[in-house]
Amino acid sequence: MNESLPSTPATRLTSLDAMRGFTIAAMILVNYPGNGEFIFEPLEHAAWNGLTPTDLIFPFFLFIVGVSIVLAFTRALEQGVAKGVLYNKVALRALKIFAVGIFLTLLPYFHFSELRVTGVLQRIAIVFLVCSFLFLNASFRTLVWVGVVTLVAYWLAMVLIPTPGQGRVVLDPGNNLAAWVDSKLLPGRMWQGTWDPEGILSTFPSIVTGIGGMLAGRLLLSSRTPHEKTILLLIAGFLAVVLGYLWHLTFPVNKNLWTSSFVLITGGLAALVLGTAYYVVDICHYVKGTLPGIIFGANAIAVYFISEVISYLFYLVPFGGAPLNEQWFAALTHFGVAPKIASVLYAMLFVGINFIPAYVLYRKKIFIKL
Repeated sequence: MNESLPSTPATRLTSLDAMRGFTIAAMILVNYPGNGEFIFEPLEHAAWNGLTPTDLIFPFFLFIVGVSIVLAFTRALEQGVAKGVLYNKVALRALKIFAVGIFLTLLPYFHFSELRVTGVLQRIAIVFLVCSFLFLNASFRTLVWVGVVTLVAYWLAMVLIPTPGQGRVVLDPGNNLAAWVDSKLLPGRMWQGTWDPEGILSTFPSIVTGIGGMLAGRLLLSSRTPHEKTILLLIAGFLAVVLGYLWHLTFPVNKNLWTSSFVLITGGLAALVLGTAYYVVDICHYVKGTLPGIIFGANAIAVYFISEVISYLFYLVPFGGAPLNEQWFAALTHFGVAPKIASVLYAMLFVGINFIPAYVLYRKKIFIKL
């Protein structure tokens, strides 16, 4: 693959901006159903091994983070910004994202004894930090090797090292090497009591998801023609998915463990979606329907933060004796709407409510960069 990085295109990649926004909208949709007991299966995470559409959302966002790093930092370097300045900006931004993640784990009661130091934003911060430093110091080939070695090493560790206390290799919830490492090294509360889906060991392969995005970003900025870029993205994505499913035979696809097979399959699907969107939107200039995604994506992390904060108003504060989500769900089911449909309609309403501040920020050209 051509590693040359010519001048950054003057225009942004509309496909990437829209993909980022729709990914955040999907994240809000699955996080906030009207009733957690009535959810369509595709809108739930796989209980353990396996893959649902919902399981694609987080890795898609990390993949997009990787692509964005390449686009933004290539532009900065071409403008003469020193690497030292970029290092400081990267470290500060990662720290702010991590701190906001910690803040969200403390809401709404701020019980520091129940503090969870891991989470979605915390993982985003770590992936952003590591991938940014890798991009500023590593070649395309080095990035490939770092990704391959990390995935293979994680696989071998998880399937060859017996879980301490078990005397054998175990990949069950709370009884695997990653959970054991978290129990020994991870401070604070864990999401599932004895294990955490954003734990220490599983963060390493999640960085590779970001590396996959950086490889895609380098391709998009290469000297190849737009059609060649599209074809290569689609081919690479297809091959990654096939390899991932072959790896699944010995290391099951599992989001909670962020297994190596999970990285390849989700990264491959992200490349397929980006390649398709790039062709349709940026090459064929068919932009109809992209604006909502662009609006959400313009302040993606800020919108995610807003959704987390205002969710307490909708889910915890009683209005007339019950929170708003319960009233909405009860009203719809009272009129004969099926419970799962009522639940997803509420989730869609909540996405729409979060679109309002996103739209205001976009119209006023306010772009919050944590």
